[in-house]
Amino acid sequence: MEQPDRLQQEVQNLRLAVEELSLLNEIAVAIGSQTEVSTITDLIVSKCNHKIKAEQGCILLLSGDEASPFKTYVRKIESSSKLIPIHLSTTLMGWMLKNQSPLIINDLQADSCFQNLALKTDFKSLLMVPLKHRNKLTGLFCVFNKEEEFNQNDQRLLSIVAAQSAQIIENARLREEEKKLQKIEKELLIAREIQQGLLPKQMPQVSGFDIYGYSLPTQQVGGDYFDFLTLPDGKLGIGIADVSGKGTPAALLMANLQAALRSQALTNCAPSVGVANANRLLCQSVEKGKFATLVYGCLNPAEKKFAYVNAGHNPPFVFSGSEVVTLDKGGLLLGMLEDAAYEQGEVSLKSGDLLVMYTDGVTEAINETEAQFEDERLIRVVRENIPKPAKQIAELIIKEVKAFQGLQPQSDDITLVIVKVL
Repeated sequence: MEQPDRLQQEVQNLRLAVEELSLLNEIAVAIGSQTEVSTITDLIVSKCNHKIKAEQGCILLLSGDEASPFKTYVRKIESSSKLIPIHLSTTLMGWMLKNQSPLIINDLQADSCFQNLALKTDFKSLLMVPLKHRNKLTGLFCVFNKEEEFNQNDQRLLSIVAAQSAQIIENARLREEEKKLQKIEKELLIAREIQQGLLPKQMPQVSGFDIYGYSLPTQQVGGDYFDFLTLPDGKLGIGIADVSGKGTPAALLMANLQAALRSQALTNCAPSVGVANANRLLCQSVEKGKFATLVYGCLNPAEKKFAYVNAGHNPPFVFSGSEVVTLDKGGLLLGMLEDAAYEQGEVSLKSGDLLVMYTDGVTEAINETEAQFEDERLIRVVRENIPKPAKQIAELIIKEVKAFQGLQPQSDDITLVIVKVL
């Protein structure tokens, strides 16, 4: 009897091998021309559900996000291709992350570790195997509620499919990530063009003053902005701002701010009135949660006075002899409260004085130890270089910031406006 039994077992093994190869071939044909992860996983789950006679199945891919570590793709047997949301218990996820091996549970309600899953869902049984790419766990493959009990043949079949599918899914995921990065890069290029288009092309020429502005953007494209406005009676409007967000949204908010500020400043109204009106326009034209900090002032070269409003921005410094004056009169940042009022400040200037306006990319620049550049370093650098031209002072500040950062990448735009009284 031993020989017939052995022959029968070999026939059974051969039949299983043929079924496995047939399923793998079906899957390969079905997903051969597919490029989207969701479509590929849906087809794989559908084929396996049908073969194993499971009621439902899902593939969960590790996302790299600790807050939401899995992205889930679920398909019921014989259902449409519509994805069905599902939330597996953290206990089940934790088990697989820890053990990274197949798991069969044919009575979830009787299992002390996973009975909560049965209570919260319609699942009565499950078979789960790991998805691995280059020996690294990349996800899970689960099927639920087989008509009979899950067995070792089911586990072997699902494990083989998982092993063959992991690379295909990972390649598709990488292609999707590459497309996303290309889209982001394109958006950043557009945002950078918008940002650079808003900045002054030439520095203002004002008798008795040396004026220079510069913005060094990050790769992400932040929301720094500065502007010079030629006003009636020989006055000069000077603004520096930092809008919330990065990329295209920040660039568009910056464009909104520039339009609002210019429309008001060119009416030759007082800075306090112009900023209040610009704030009202900004509140009416942008969605909630978008805001900007701003310092806007009007330079009167004839009287050597600078009237200004500080709307929640880093206070500029006026260096006058041994004294450093902080320009902090103003009010709320823009975009917060439509009817906000702003207090106006004024400072008198004399020959040798220096006005330094800057964004937080200067003082909040960090080094490898997470220390910040801070106001004290900025004040020291300026004091050491007051005799130099405005452009050179700006360049030296940026050089000092870069030296301070060391190998730490620039995390925010660095923007400066220097006004020197000759």
